[in-house]
Parts: sequence; structure tokens; C-alpha cells
Amino acid sequence: MVDSQPSTGAPEGSAHDVIIVGGGLAGGLIALALHRHTPGCRFVLVEAGRTLGGHHRWSWFETDICPAERALMAGFALNGWEEGYDITFPGLGRTLPTAYRSLASAEYHRALMAELPADCVMLETRAASLDAGGVTLADGTRLAARRVIDCRPFRTSRHLAGGWQVFLGQHFKCEKPHGLTRPVIMDASVAQLAPHGNGEAYRFVYVLPLSENDVFIEDTYYADQPKMDAEVLKGRVAEYAHHHGWKGEVIDQEAGILPVISGGDFAAASAEVAIPGVALAGARGGFSHPLTSYTLPFAVSNALAIAQVLARRPELSGAELAAFCKRRARRHWRATAYYRMLSRMLFEAAEPGKRVVVFEHFYALQGRLVERFYAGRSTWPDRLRILTGKPPVAIPRAIRALFSSGKPLNMETPA
Repeated sequence: MVDSQPSTGAPEGSAHDVIIVGGGLAGGLIALALHRHTPGCRFVLVEAGRTLGGHHRWSWFETDICPAERALMAGFALNGWEEGYDITFPGLGRTLPTAYRSLASAEYHRALMAELPADCVMLETRAASLDAGGVTLADGTRLAARRVIDCRPFRTSRHLAGGWQVFLGQHFKCEKPHGLTRPVIMDASVAQLAPHGNGEAYRFVYVLPLSENDVFIEDTYYADQPKMDAEVLKGRVAEYAHHHGWKGEVIDQEAGILPVISGGDFAAASAEVAIPGVALAGARGGFSHPLTSYTLPFAVSNALAIAQVLARRPELSGAELAAFCKRRARRHWRATAYYRMLSRMLFEAAEPGKRVVVFEHFYALQGRLVERFYAGRSTWPDRLRILTGKPPVAIPRAIRALFSSGKPLNMETPA
């Protein structure tokens, strides 16, 4: 954005063409796309926290995003591994050749703050309310805008069903080189036990070699309840590091609980968070992978789509932008129905201790199929291939899960 350039036509009295509320992955990328692709757009990004992106790490396969989307990510200093990645199961070990990428939120914040104009970012600024004409801040300040985009965090809903992905990761600075050259995106050879006393759960460890002496270790499990025992997970990460002979100190940590959506009434869930005339994006808008909880490919795609439609149609109203995002969300919901069915199979057809068999069956398949799955672009042959062969779950349980409405997501515990 350059202030001296013509604006996109906000009505008289509007200080901004676009206000983006929520500086996480979706909101920050929308701001970046507007800055690069919509000259003259007067936008501001409003974030309640001290930094953009919170405290997270996002990872993806190089094939998850197209060349134009890679160009949007080109300004970030990414961790990258050209030689592929490893997966490990009790009866399976593979190296798959596709390049892998990872972005830490600290670098996300640094790069955005360096590129976006200073007056386009408001940190430590909480929005009290949003409406079609702007945003009212917690201190009573009113920011007027022609268009408002809501990118605040996902909210659980009684209209959605599924389970949870719970994780805690630590960044170790090792005393000696750790010896890894590739990421281990799934080591499921570990004990399949939930850490909160509720028995078994699908569990794996995720490992990223960030440098010769730096390694990121994350303990993750799929569970029926959104519960985290952080001390147990820290102990498991430490145990994993000890098992591999990695001695050193923990210099950073992140943790989270993400929804794994298996079904529900998307229109009703969206209506609970929708504000008339305000566009919804990010996980709150429904843009995530129902089974893996991946968000980056969808966040990049949406950011460019929003910037491009505003560049083509500078007269677009806030209500029209909201309808544009709503149509994209509905298409995404329809396109990901297959993955929600697989989520029901995971949580309702597979016994908790046998969920590892479901994933081992999947990761034995062709590598390109795996990558299309993560990107949410599985072909019909892919889908048939995933479901053929010796069933990893009992047929009667699978049939019941197929027609089940799923387990409601807990309204009391935010993801």
C-alpha cells in the first residue's frame, strides 16, 4: 500500500478500505496479499496479541501450494528440506521424496512487520465488536471501513462433530549435532497411550531438524476429548530426545488443541459466528483440513483470492466480499466431505489402540497420494485406493461410523 496512490473507493468518512481483525496466519497473509497485489488499498490489520501469528509453527509439502502461492511465501525465511521426509510405524518405515517446508511464527512476525507499512498494523489492540461499517475497539475507539474481514480464532460449535488433535512441541539446542538430515513427520512407533488417564489414543512424534544442532520435537495425539496434560507431554518429548541421545536445553515451546472435524451442519455453525456484512476467513470461516487440521494451503489461497477480487473489482462492497468468502467456504466444506468421513472412521470405527493401524495402512500408499491428501486435493482414484485392501477397522463399526452424525465438539473447551 502507498498512501499517495488512489484508494479503492471507500465511501466518504471511511478511514480504511479493509480492516482485518486477527493477525494469525490467515489475517497476516491477507494483509500481505493486499499490500503486494492491491495498490492503493488502505487496510489495517488489528491484532490483540503482542506479535503476529501467535506462537506456532506451520509446515507443508512444497506441492501443497502452487507457484503463485509460493511467491506470496517467498518473503519469509523458511526451514526447508529438499531431500524429502521420513515416516515410521511399528511395521513400516519410509522416506518420501517431496520437499518439505516449515515456518516459525517468530519469523512470520518479523517478515510481516518488515514489509507491511507501520501504520497498517495495530498490535496489542483488542476488537470489542465488528460490523459491516467497521470495528469498535476495546477502548471505545471506532475504526470505520468499507470492508471488514474476521480472521479471529476458530470457535467450537454444537453444530460440529469430531475429535481433537493435541500437541506440545519443544525446540532443543543440542550440545552436539543431532545427525538428522530430514524431517520425521510421523514417528508412530511410540506407545499409543493418551496422557490424561483415558486409555489409548493415536499418538506420534513429529521431528524437524532446524539446523545441525537444533531440533524441534512435538508429541501429538488424536483424542476424543480436548484435554492436555502438559507435564506428561513435556516428559514424553524429553524421553524421546534422551532415547535418541540428544542432550541440550529447551529454548522454546508451543502447544495447542485443534479440532478434527468429522461432520455437522456447516451452515448452522457458520451462522453462530457470522456477522452481517463481515467476511469470514481462516479457521473461523471453516478453512482447514478436517482430518489433519492443516490451514496453510487454504490461508495462502484465500489471501490471494481476496486480493485479486479487490484488485479486479475496486467497487466491491463489504457485503459482496462477505458473500464471496462464504461461497468459497461452502465449496471447501463440500470438497472436504471425504476427509470428514475418514475422521468418523478414525474416531468411531477404529478402537483407540488400533488407530495407528489406520494411519499405517494409509502411509503405505503411493507418495503422491499422501501429498494430495494433505493438500485436500485427493482424486477419486486416490479415495478409492485409500478405502480398498484389507480393512484396518471392523466392517460393522465402519458402517455405523459411515452413517453416524459424529460426536459433538465440546462447547466448553476452546480449540
